[in-house]
Amino acid sequence: MPNLVGTKGQVVINKEIRDQLGIGPGWMALQRFAGDHVEIYFVAPEHEDSLAGSLAPHIRAPLYQGAEWAQAREATGSLRGIGQAGPMDRGL
Repeated sequence: MPNLVGTKGQVVINKEIRDQLGIGPGWMALQRFAGDHVEIYFVAPEHEDSLAGSLAPHIRAPLYQGAEWAQAREATGSLRGIGQAGPMDRGL
């Protein structure tokens, strides 16, 4: 479906195309001259949504709580020397 170019050079991206590409308000439109036509690429804005829990479905390790957690921390800490005073702890 053709659209008319507005007085300031604006064109409307058809709703079907916007929906298919997921384009919404605030997206950046990058234009590139390509011979006899213009190519437009869209870049989504940075989101401010929380990512908390987004990896939960992919984590298979058990989550330790209480005494189990303390025991696991002690076991891994002793293997790596974690918990011992390092240069930052000694003020060096």
